[in-house]
Amino acid sequence: MRKRAGEARDNRHSRSNRASHEREAKPLGEGDLPEILEGKESPLLLILDCVQDPNNLGAILRTADGAGVDAVIAPKDKAVGLTDTVRRVSVGASESVSFVKVTNLARTMRELKERGVWLVGTSDKATQSLYETDLKGPIAIVMGREGEGMRQLTEKECDFLIQFPMKGKVDCLNVSVATGVCLYEAVRQRMS
Repeated sequence: MRKRAGEARDNRHSRSNRASHEREAKPLGEGDLPEILEGKESPLLLILDCVQDPNNLGAILRTADGAGVDAVIAPKDKAVGLTDTVRRVSVGASESVSFVKVTNLARTMRELKERGVWLVGTSDKATQSLYETDLKGPIAIVMGREGEGMRQLTEKECDFLIQFPMKGKVDCLNVSVATGVCLYEAVRQRMS
């Protein structure tokens, strides 16, 4: 049976393809963050600044699940939510990773800093490489939106800005790919 435009096709690998969708993912609110962080000495968080492509968010959630991210945080406005496409592409990760939608991203970032979380943002303006950055301890990796990167206020709230060594002709990576590179560098460092 063909799907209409905009409908997600079934994914045979997804745990979310239960007939009843008994545990369909729903975003959490900013009030849930203290509970998520409670008792975690070195949380690994991911902040997405206005990621709008559902395929990117689905891939990011899947990678976040694999890397053991404690929560993915995104603004309520100007960002994609947990759509059918996100659920399909995430292959079940949208149900296992805490996805927190916040009203004011900059305020949430300040609150995380008050809790001792270091904010590491990716930016073309950075002079420090991802591979020169200590990603152990309480860290939130901040990724910008497709095409334009982080908004100015989001970038200003970061403690450190890092960049990727780009050796080819393109000047940036896709946000879901860049997220995977960052998260697994953090995993590598935390394992050693």
